Amino acid sequence: MIIFDRAVAWVIRGKKMTMVDDGRSANSGRRARQRAIRARMAETGETYVVAARRHDETFRPTALGVRLIEEHVEWLRPARGVTYDVLVGGPEDGVPVLLVHGDCSSAESWLPLIRRLPDSLRVVAPHLRGYGRSEAAPVDATRGLRDFADDVAALLDDRVLFPRGGPVVVAAHAMGCGVVMRMIADHPGRFTSVLLAAPMSPYGFGGTRDLDGTPTSADFAGTGGGTVHPDFVARLDAGDRTAEARTSPRSVLRSWYVADPASLGDDEELLLTAMLSAQVGDDNYPGDSGPATNWPWFGPGDRGVLNAMSPKHFDVADALAGAEPKPPIVWIRGDRDLIMSDTSLLDRAYRGSIGEMPDWPGADVAPPQPMVGQTRAVLQRYAGAGGSYREIVYGDCGHLPHIERAAAFAAELLRAATER
Repeated sequence: MIIFDRAVAWVIRGKKMTMVDDGRSANSGRRARQRAIRARMAETGETYVVAARRHDETFRPTALGVRLIEEHVEWLRPARGVTYDVLVGGPEDGVPVLLVHGDCSSAESWLPLIRRLPDSLRVVAPHLRGYGRSEAAPVDATRGLRDFADDVAALLDDRVLFPRGGPVVVAAHAMGCGVVMRMIADHPGRFTSVLLAAPMSPYGFGGTRDLDGTPTSADFAGTGGGTVHPDFVARLDAGDRTAEARTSPRSVLRSWYVADPASLGDDEELLLTAMLSAQVGDDNYPGDSGPATNWPWFGPGDRGVLNAMSPKHFDVADALAGAEPKPPIVWIRGDRDLIMSDTSLLDRAYRGSIGEMPDWPGADVAPPQPMVGQTRAVLQRYAGAGGSYREIVYGDCGHLPHIERAAAFAAELLRAATER
């Protein structure tokens, strides 16, 4: 499997390949280079790919690991085309495996897992819109996570990425699990089996009170783009790689994402880069926000990623439970997850309950969201309607089970790929 380091852009003219980029870091000048490449493609009709050097600096243009896709509206969302950058490895006839990353991340967050997978698998990991080197197309939050789900469904139809066609094995993380849940309902028959790592609740993130996903308030107060600390957003936008503040991306990665910072090992820089790749703004991360008449006095907007996860716009519980066909689901989580759990530090109600948010009105008005219980209840309905699921809990593990327990997670993924 190719280990991606620095990017080099090549233009294909027939069978001749010519380097047209200087090999800068893949994240430097990302949007400017995308504009230039798209303009040249429109003018000349040339096709571009982005290849990646191996860490040992050996490189051959024919060993392409990353492809920049520009297929316009005929295979992406009909309202607009989106340029997707996709990590690809393995033979064309290998068992197809799709990896869908979570919020504030990129496809490169899967690399520690990919290294543990056999070369015989056809592994495809897209950077979702607004992350990695993919185009920062706006996210219409009123569609829930359907912008992402429809994009990924379009990628599944691309025979360059998936030459075999047909359904694939999929593993997803956090928000990416919400994307996959939406796809199970909206794009049936695309998956042979599903691994959900630290998934968001099928009822959205925050603002619900019970196992049935009942909203805590009519205005969904305390959810959406305003939930994240503004200093974290500012530091993310600035590309801050320091650990000088509790709200710096590196500090959050170490203290919120994993149970033990040592588990990040040599991949800390890679995972930090993935986090910093998020396009910051109202149309992407975190999205806009508006006032609310209920505590904590802000509510979701209609643009951007975190609003697409708000229960105002995202509720896939009934659709997932009633979906046909029902691929088998493996739900994997850590027992010390601080993000997707019943004790989420991003849930304003939970933080209020432990005294970290002022003026909390109490559990009768704003109880913490029972994310784990909600997910289990919906998956039990899924199983009761003819599907199946297994729940796996890793001890002393946080929000990144595919990183913190990469070997065990890889074994589950390989099991799903071989039992398909």
